[in-house]
Amino acid sequence: MKKNKCKICRRLGQKLFLKGEKCFSPKCAMIKRAYPPGLGRKKRRRRREVSEYGKGLIEKQKLKSWYNLSETQFKNYIKKILTKKPFPFSAGQKVEDVEEALIKKIEKRLDNVIFRLGFTNSRFQARQLVSHCYFKVNGKPVNIPSFQVKKGDIITLKESKRQKTFFKNLLTYQKKSEIPSWLQLSENKTEGKVVGEPSYKESGAPAEILTIFEFYSK
Repeated sequence: MKKNKCKICRRLGQKLFLKGEKCFSPKCAMIKRAYPPGLGRKKRRRRREVSEYGKGLIEKQKLKSWYNLSETQFKNYIKKILTKKPFPFSAGQKVEDVEEALIKKIEKRLDNVIFRLGFTNSRFQARQLVSHCYFKVNGKPVNIPSFQVKKGDIITLKESKRQKTFFKNLLTYQKKSEIPSWLQLSENKTEGKVVGEPSYKESGAPAEILTIFEFYSK
């Protein structure tokens, strides 16, 4: 069963740009109905305080939806970091280190890199294309969205896929994309290279990551 991406944004009260082009248009549900789904006018007037658990749940849902991850995938990333850096953090442990560790792990997923390079206008589309083996990493076909790229890796759109109807708007996507500093796009726009490391600040992640770690540590 497919989730309605517009309802996800409305439920979390924040535009997460899950539907690509539509999110930038007046048709965006967050412009037309900027309130949680299922609430009538009377219910909208009532405001309930959110518990600490509720806050953690909301922040977790924001980041998980932003990166188009399943609950299991997202939880595994968190648990791996908590195994090395248990919460609450020890003296001298910087919160920033934990934030960076999580973002680096998720940002370096192949499907996210494809999106960041402007090959698609959403992470959902990027995941589909990677699963259908549209791309190569260092000359080898890869069909695993969670594949972790590393500095020096070269990601290429397969020659046989370049004439597909989907890629007729490729230049349009890339013009609207802000390529992060840790990635580099070739002149022909069909090849990208990992030239650095992603950062929490540059990722623009719409969530309080410390709150997420608190949520999972309970």
